[in-house]
Amino acid sequence: MVRLIYALILVLLSATPGLGQQSLVGTYKLITQVHEVDGTPIQSMDKTPHGCLVITPTRYIVFITEENRKFGTSVAERAALFDSLTGWTGSYRLEGDRLVARVDASWIESWNGKDQSRKWELSGNRLTLISGPQPFAQDPSKQVMVRQVWEKIE
Repeated sequence: MVRLIYALILVLLSATPGLGQQSLVGTYKLITQVHEVDGTPIQSMDKTPHGCLVITPTRYIVFITEENRKFGTSVAERAALFDSLTGWTGSYRLEGDRLVARVDASWIESWNGKDQSRKWELSGNRLTLISGPQPFAQDPSKQVMVRQVWEKIE
């Protein structure tokens, strides 16, 4: 009987999100995003990108666009729209101060099926995520680090 109770407790603990995951759960809006490519700060999107991050106990979903996107009618205009967005989703786990997401759908096909790791820090209702260094999506021969500050809205 005691073994059965211990086994039940073990199953419940392994199925329950950790305290870190519970504190991250919510919906966030993007406050700032800074890119450094090979150590040089760049403006990869406009100064006020729009972004939404949703973290559930098991899923991580992010979508970011530039503020002033315009409908594309030509092939070149539609291709330029691709450079004005970021979006991906996957399951995630916490490893200390690292949030590691297993990407299952992404705007960058090469991310699918792979892990994306972010250092995370939660201060009040602000979540800071720092990625990298990793290959820069627009030029994989370069390395990028991205620092994002998110504000919890629900």
